[in-house]
Amino acid sequence: MNQKHSQPADIEKTSMAIIEAELQEKGIVLPEENAAVVKRVIHTTADFEYVENLYFSKGAVKMTAKALKENAVIVTDTNMAKAGISKVALQKLDGAVYCFMADDEVAAKAKETGSTRAAASMEKSAELYPAAVFAVGNAPTALLKLCELMENGLRPALVIGVPVGFVNVVDSKERLIEICEKYSVPVIVARGRKGGSNIAAAVCNALLYTAADMLDPVARGW
Repeated sequence: MNQKHSQPADIEKTSMAIIEAELQEKGIVLPEENAAVVKRVIHTTADFEYVENLYFSKGAVKMTAKALKENAVIVTDTNMAKAGISKVALQKLDGAVYCFMADDEVAAKAKETGSTRAAASMEKSAELYPAAVFAVGNAPTALLKLCELMENGLRPALVIGVPVGFVNVVDSKERLIEICEKYSVPVIVARGRKGGSNIAAAVCNALLYTAADMLDPVARGW
């Protein structure tokens, strides 16, 4: 094996160049505003179907990048997504990422109300950080709770709806799009069954890198 690249920045740049070349071969031209997010998700998954199933509300990336410069707070529904979100970019933006799935108060609330921890964690997150970016990569119940909270006045900076699976996944994503469009809340959704915590983190990182001028991996100290 002839190993041409060993440094992280070189590997990422070459990977992105390969992605861009394959998109061109397929005759795909990504909207400039959304390109960084789509390519970051493809880079994470090696799955070009995300070109088709990633849904962006109008101006979502631009508005979220602006919001992150002013208030870089992200809430996730899994500690896996939290772990995958760039701490370097958050630090540059003086931001933070939270997940309350393991919180004792959330567990007690879920038991008391007969809901899931994911739903209860969204309630707590909304109380503490109503203007945050909410990134859901696992639980449809978290998306449905956010829809309910938006019906009652919650206005996040962005909702990322990318849970993976078979039960209530597709319907919850479509409901999220409907509610976010109704209340002019920016939204990014992976339509269909695909998604996951890694996708939630990838979307967050693309947005953070955009806001922090760190799309070039060299800017991240790589």
